[in-house]
Amino acid sequence: MPDAHRLRGQTHTTHSSHSSHSSHRPALPPEPYDVERVRTDFPILQRLVHERPGRLGKPLVYLDNAASGQKPRAVIDAMTRCMELEYANVHRGIHYLSQQTTDAYEAVRGKIACFLNAPSRENIVITRNATEAINLVAATWGRTFLEAGDEVVLSVLEHHANIVPWQLLQAEKGFTIKVVPCDERGLLDLDAYAGLLGPKTKLVAITHGSNVTGTVTPAAEIARLAHHHGILVLFDGSQTAVHMPVDVQAIDADFYIFTGHKLYGPTGIGVLYGRKSVLHQMPPYQGGGDMISAVSFEGTTYRPPPYRFEAGTPPIIEGIGLGAAIDYVESLGRSAIALHEHSLLERATRRLEQIEGVRIIGTAPDKAAILSFVLDGIHPHDLGMLADQMGVAIRVGRHCAEPLLARFGVEATARASFGLYNTIAEADALADAVLAVKEFFR
Repeated sequence: MPDAHRLRGQTHTTHSSHSSHSSHRPALPPEPYDVERVRTDFPILQRLVHERPGRLGKPLVYLDNAASGQKPRAVIDAMTRCMELEYANVHRGIHYLSQQTTDAYEAVRGKIACFLNAPSRENIVITRNATEAINLVAATWGRTFLEAGDEVVLSVLEHHANIVPWQLLQAEKGFTIKVVPCDERGLLDLDAYAGLLGPKTKLVAITHGSNVTGTVTPAAEIARLAHHHGILVLFDGSQTAVHMPVDVQAIDADFYIFTGHKLYGPTGIGVLYGRKSVLHQMPPYQGGGDMISAVSFEGTTYRPPPYRFEAGTPPIIEGIGLGAAIDYVESLGRSAIALHEHSLLERATRRLEQIEGVRIIGTAPDKAAILSFVLDGIHPHDLGMLADQMGVAIRVGRHCAEPLLARFGVEATARASFGLYNTIAEADALADAVLAVKEFFR
């Protein structure tokens, strides 16, 4: 797009396990964001869908990025190379392949730290997904420090992954869960939020970006208000780390979580950033190999964070893939990606707003490139199935956010979500598909 730019020259520095890093990276002058060139990096985007004898297939218009992103050749090749030429188990071997794979895997921890501007790689716990990262905090910090009479503050915007773990722990501990409401645009009510904080509040666990409305919450202000009362803050960044630069120090997060597969990396890997002083207060999450210093039948001592939370063989190949995904995204520039995706969101929003009967769910300013909507008289599942026949892949349903849909008075929505490889033509294809479905049901 003419107003979107790709930043070059962004590099990562690999650190020892006890070092910090600088957040300053040299940048060359920007050049235009070339989405057509970017698309050539994704093999799946070259295929047709619904091919069968006697019928030509449809070009794939993939608009389900909030559920999972497609994988660039760089990620596929990095994982294949590891399996074909470099694979061995990590951390416990003295032979060449084990040391080589360990170095590559641990370098990813440093890349993640840079990606989030964490103070150190020691802040980074590698998990199996974002859901496990939230469950880890609930099972360790929550089980240790929450008790009957305490309060945990969530928001109505939450994905089920940031609701159910706290409910499970609530049943065990007896604390109270309070919920921050949102307005008709999908914006959090900050006055209501401030009013929920008090001496009984021990944790605020709030999404950084809604997977339904696209709302980006004011993380720094949320943290400031909580920290004024001595309350810890957890942010679910699954929908923001992929769409915008994230600086955990600037927003002053105690915990920050994201997942690999939405960031154009593989499934089976997620990230938990934790403030070092807080991580050191938390007991192990699971027991097993690699998280211990010494074991005897008389007792066991555990390694310091982050390793005490990473029992067993880690997601080695997935970690290599996540590292390659981070490198790929950084090579394009997250600010440039955000500008490009915003142009797609604006185009699709304008087109859908012109279609009679369309109601967009979530109209917050500066939201992520997620567009949920309903069409009068047509069930989202019918809309999604017919759009799919035209090659347009969107998500339909409740999006693991039933309380939020109930707040807007809908059972389900259709959801289009844009990524770094989508085009203006694909934003138009979405609107054209909605028009065609409306005509079909006329």
